[in-house]
Amino acid sequence: MREVDVAIIGAGTAGLSARREVAEATDNYVVIDDGILGTTCARVGCMPSKVLIQVANDYHRRHALAEQGIGGGDKLTVDPAAVMQHVRKLRDRFVRGVMSGFENWSDKLIRKRARFVDLHTLDLDGERIKAHKIVIATGSSPIIPNPWKKVESRLIDTDAFFERETLPKRVAVIGLGVIGLELGQAVARLGCDVTAVTLDKAFGGLSDPDLRNYVASAFAKEFTLHIDAVDTLSESDDELVVKLKSGHEFRADAALVTVGRRPNLSSLGIEALGIPTERGAPSFDGGTFRVDGTPWYLVGDVNGTRPLLHEAADEGRIAGYNAVHPSDQCFKRRTNIAITFCDPNIAMVGESHHQLTERGADFVTGTVSFEGQGRAIVKLHELGQLHVYAERSSGRLLGAELFAPHGEHLAHLLAWAISAGLTARDALSLPFYHPVLEEGLRTALRKAARLTDTDQGALEVLRCADPPVGTRA
Repeated sequence: MREVDVAIIGAGTAGLSARREVAEATDNYVVIDDGILGTTCARVGCMPSKVLIQVANDYHRRHALAEQGIGGGDKLTVDPAAVMQHVRKLRDRFVRGVMSGFENWSDKLIRKRARFVDLHTLDLDGERIKAHKIVIATGSSPIIPNPWKKVESRLIDTDAFFERETLPKRVAVIGLGVIGLELGQAVARLGCDVTAVTLDKAFGGLSDPDLRNYVASAFAKEFTLHIDAVDTLSESDDELVVKLKSGHEFRADAALVTVGRRPNLSSLGIEALGIPTERGAPSFDGGTFRVDGTPWYLVGDVNGTRPLLHEAADEGRIAGYNAVHPSDQCFKRRTNIAITFCDPNIAMVGESHHQLTERGADFVTGTVSFEGQGRAIVKLHELGQLHVYAERSSGRLLGAELFAPHGEHLAHLLAWAISAGLTARDALSLPFYHPVLEEGLRTALRKAARLTDTDQGALEVLRCADPPVGTRA
């Protein structure tokens, strides 16, 4: 039996980050993965989806060209097969970039499936490895409900979407979380007839009721939208028939199913060891990622907490660090930031409206509309709202939800401000250029500041004790 200090199961983002930390302390480790290499992000997630979105938004821009005095926009056409070829070309480039990092440690990679024999021992198709610590970073897989599998040939999940040679003419999008919303809007802008079905208005995770309603109205103008649940999927006359709980029925050529993902744990044999699980995964400490009562660490999409690349990378680093040190260290998580790259962007930063309400926080909401905002007018992109939440007593920024043009950048500014513990008035003392979309954020901060219990009369610029050098006293 081979013995190692650390075994890492999974060579995705979390596993690779764990490996880098482990390799700083020991050369006696292995990485085990029998699946397709290249990470979920590069192969079927973040990166190929952004390529498709970029193409879709570039084509959609043709509607604004005539207003700007640019002719010929109505003559632009889309070749779906060429679009998908372009997506795969760049996707393959991203995957090659990931794979190039394997070269220096390829002797540590074992291309076999792992199964637990006991807490420290793994069976790899007959070969056994005993590890002092084990990092589980096996990722997740898209869910297709069992009753729908009878029409599986017409269903597309995210693992298969980017392998398609072309796009269906009529697409049902089932589920409007991050993935469904991004891909659904993109294929609609590329000319597909899209009908989307979602259980509620939590688009991209939004929880603020006013913002949810605003976003629902905006997307209903881009594609057919049903706030409903799917009752049955069937085939008739060489078409997919989608029947909703309300009784409404429509037809499509295929359905993009984005109703969630499940952790890839079933093949590990964890249940045979008597480790309790909840929603398919064992419980773990959120600061160390140690699975209760085991020498294991559970990181990345497999733990189901923050299924985002930057979070998976952080979790992998934490687990890797703890796996090679005598005692576990608890690490503070970064301020939550989640972005949906629809257009306008949706973003959640810090605590959500739901989280604040649920814990009984006394907070105020500063709002701004991007309809009529200066730079949004220039860009012909007057759509969106931003809601920023601040503690009423102190003005400290707590979180934000937004649907805004180029909101990915506004979300980062807010995440940094929250991480720094700034109040609304602190943030207002920082520079805002003109004309930029960030002036919209300033408007929301001003409204929040006025609603707090802090000094209402203070100027936004800071007072200095002495005149700046080179000025008159």
